[in-house]
Amino acid sequence: MTIEVKQFVRDLSIPSPGDITRPALAGERETMVLNMGPHHPSTHGVLRLVVELDGETVVNVAPDIGYLHTGIEKSMESKTYQKALVMTDRTDYLAPLSNNLSYVLAVEQLLGCAVPERATTVRVLLVELQRIASHLVWLGTHALDLAAMSVFLYGFREREQILDIFELVSGARMMTSYFRVGGLAYDVPPEFPAAVQAFLAIMPERIDEYEALLTRNPIWLERTRGIGAIDTESAIALGVTGPALRATGFAWDLRKDMPYCGYETYEFAVPVARNGDIYDRYLVRVAEMRESVKLCTQALDRLIAHGPGPYVTSDRKIAPPPKSEITHSMESLIHHFKLWTEGFKPPRGDTLAAIESPRGELATYIVSDGSPKPYRVHLRAPSFVNLQALPHMARGHLVADLVALIASMDPVLGEVDR
Repeated sequence: MTIEVKQFVRDLSIPSPGDITRPALAGERETMVLNMGPHHPSTHGVLRLVVELDGETVVNVAPDIGYLHTGIEKSMESKTYQKALVMTDRTDYLAPLSNNLSYVLAVEQLLGCAVPERATTVRVLLVELQRIASHLVWLGTHALDLAAMSVFLYGFREREQILDIFELVSGARMMTSYFRVGGLAYDVPPEFPAAVQAFLAIMPERIDEYEALLTRNPIWLERTRGIGAIDTESAIALGVTGPALRATGFAWDLRKDMPYCGYETYEFAVPVARNGDIYDRYLVRVAEMRESVKLCTQALDRLIAHGPGPYVTSDRKIAPPPKSEITHSMESLIHHFKLWTEGFKPPRGDTLAAIESPRGELATYIVSDGSPKPYRVHLRAPSFVNLQALPHMARGHLVADLVALIASMDPVLGEVDR
């Protein structure tokens, strides 16, 4: 099922990005090369852009990345599988739980490990809360780039409530490392359902507030409609995924098209738009927040209906035994000692696990050589791939439009440079 987000204003004639060509400059006009970033608020991180301008019109853009390079993939290869998990939080630092999920799914495929239903349900619930939290940061900063201060304050107000929930279950607000190979680090506390219900009760009305401020706002429409458009064919050719692709009218969402964690058993729609411009990317993400609220509600209902149950695999060679067993079982103590000193050893082979992160298709590729440490870890980071569409969309627009365009792509530079 897909839904087309509602258009509140008349359609505009939007040229294809391929129709916008570089002006003839020989002997007539002289362009200027402007450095934008890497330490600039509107680049949403340490992104440097080398911008070629003809007056205020963008002739070309060259993204220059690598200022936040941390070597996370290589560092993960020096750690055991379980200990490498904490590094995934630090790639896309606005969606750590999504990174956790892609990684643990890949390791579980290597191990052939079954995950309890309770753990899977909690995973769905938390990654959808994470999607909302990530979109709230995007919405607030995007609006701030275009001089709408109130939306920034409102968005972070709701995000704080989500971070409270993350702190409740994991003890950390951002870098939770809460998902573990085989399930969860701990079971959710008794007060968890009430905290989630309180958030879900207010969120639809809060999304209405955001739309009341922006969706029909004349200034917002002027700055976003018809700007930075890309068609479906070009987006696919450039590898664009996530809301930026769905805003072109192509309903590609891994939760529907390549389901994982039982998403095929949930009722939700995939929001799409038509024009592929900044405004449509805004509409798609706002609609996605509404769908995530529905998914969270269904997951919470399942969690309550099923009642208490195991939250991690019972295979003691993969997940450590509970402390209650260690006190009276020598075998459990041995498992505990071996897991935390050596780690488990997946069979030789390789695997890929892909999920739909807030920014698009996030995949973790792991090669195992049979040792307790991964031989190779590689992340297919959506921000990295989506960023290469920026020059394609920016040509022919004003330099002020470039600020709005960067925000509409929602890049996270930790994920780009990783």
